[in-house]
Amino acid sequence: MRTEESPHADGRPADHPAPIPFTEPWQYELGFPCDPRGPRIARITLRAILAAHELTELSYRAELLACELATNSVRHTRGSATVRLHWLYPVLRVSVWDASPDLPQRYEPPADGESGRGLAIVELVADRWGGCAIGGGANGPGGKTVWFELALAVGPVPPGPALPSALAA
Repeated sequence: MRTEESPHADGRPADHPAPIPFTEPWQYELGFPCDPRGPRIARITLRAILAAHELTELSYRAELLACELATNSVRHTRGSATVRLHWLYPVLRVSVWDASPDLPQRYEPPADGESGRGLAIVELVADRWGGCAIGGGANGPGGKTVWFELALAVGPVPPGPALPSALAA
């Protein structure tokens, strides 16, 4: 139902943009300080973004891997970190930047070790992953980016976002 205040059929006010279509690209970025709470906050934020974009099929793997990479940044660097989500249908790329130029090295931890398996998990769970050092200077702060990609099982494109029941009438 259209009114003067909501001229769009979906109930959106005239000055509000339409939701981005499922197959269109989008990007989000979250920066956090070198704080042990950062990876949890990144994981919760990532979950909310994927739910809002109806990508819950990727949520568990994306949360696990993003938390691994964000935790590495907090444990092994002294500065802030950034998690970026980039959707390019049907692939989600999640990258974690931090100020250290040192790329993580994979090694075999002792069987009774309590850490050191993060990159092995990334390798097993991600569809693709990688990393690169970034030179500092005029082009930016330097550091490194480690990323992974998850591909959505391609099928029919889901319908647009559901309207709250008050707007659907």
